[in-house]
Amino acid sequence: MTSKSKILAVAGLATAGLLLTACGTTGGTTTEPAASQAACDLQIAFLGPQTGDYANLGLNESRGAEYALDKYNKENANCQVKLTKFDSQGDPEKATPLATQIVNNAKVVGVVGPAFSGETEATGPTFSEAGLVTVSPSATNPDLSKNGWDTFHRVLGNDDTQAPAAAKYIRDTLKAKTVFVMDDASEYGKGLATGIKKDLGDLVKGTDTVQQKQTDFGASVTKVKAANADALYYAGYYAEAGLLAKQLKAGGWSGTFMSGDGSLDKGFVSAAGSSAANGAIPTCPCAPAEADFATGYKALTNEDPGTYSTEAYDAMNVLLQGIKGGNSTREAMLKWVNGYDAQGVTKKIKFDQTGDIVGGTVYAYNIENGNLNTASPIE
Repeated sequence: MTSKSKILAVAGLATAGLLLTACGTTGGTTTEPAASQAACDLQIAFLGPQTGDYANLGLNESRGAEYALDKYNKENANCQVKLTKFDSQGDPEKATPLATQIVNNAKVVGVVGPAFSGETEATGPTFSEAGLVTVSPSATNPDLSKNGWDTFHRVLGNDDTQAPAAAKYIRDTLKAKTVFVMDDASEYGKGLATGIKKDLGDLVKGTDTVQQKQTDFGASVTKVKAANADALYYAGYYAEAGLLAKQLKAGGWSGTFMSGDGSLDKGFVSAAGSSAANGAIPTCPCAPAEADFATGYKALTNEDPGTYSTEAYDAMNVLLQGIKGGNSTREAMLKWVNGYDAQGVTKKIKFDQTGDIVGGTVYAYNIENGNLNTASPIE
């Protein structure tokens, strides 16, 4: 640690100590003034799917945030923080009025989320205008950091990092000669597919676009087989990805099915069936959970960590440490997040001037016997 860092750390601890002292009690009587009372009644919002077709990914995130909050509140019993969850179902139209509700709640000083790229695009102007900082565990569309919102941040690499890594895996590890690229027309899917096509160049022999909530992929199966593709990369979410993989196998296609982080979920296996899911390789700029994290997470939530659980934990901790450091206003919290520089469970968390994470690793996962197994990081 540098001398400057030591000074900042000591200052932060001193501020935290003052905050906790102000939130204490004497003889059962609250001693804090009104401003300190407000600082001990702060909320962090979560915005993302909790129900609907894509709920698994959002639940992974809200549980990761809850795990971080549970640990924080146990360590700071005299100054509790509340997590308020808003269920967007991953739908930009549903997320937009929820964002208005969030900014109108003066107690909310930060947001974990939004979860998906489409809802982040839709709600970004609302949060920016309100000066309310957001830290997404999962929104990866590269263009999100080009909107000029100083409130936007994400704790994982965007698809400008995922696409080249996935293309490298297809080219160097799979050694595919013909590749088919497909997306689901979402902001996330379109952005990732565009990057894959750009990086694979002439290896791409066919493309297609499907729709979210689509269930019949017969026409797409015909196109994939006609292209004689020995690998397919699907940029979209697990519900449709699983059905597509199932119908490709039923149609006699025997190539390698790859997908992005939106399909890295047990829901993919459920939709595809274990036979069609086996051998699939999702990529993700998200880190697997270490054993200690997984144990504590499951003890609290009764679930194993999933995609983005660790990223949500890190995102929540960025905001919680801001509160602990005495940042009780939206303006102060935004400044705190912009300058954040500390080790998380997934990586070192530090943001560039656009809100993107500095650094990050893309992983290739593989599915065997219905289980998601971690493969080596894509170097």
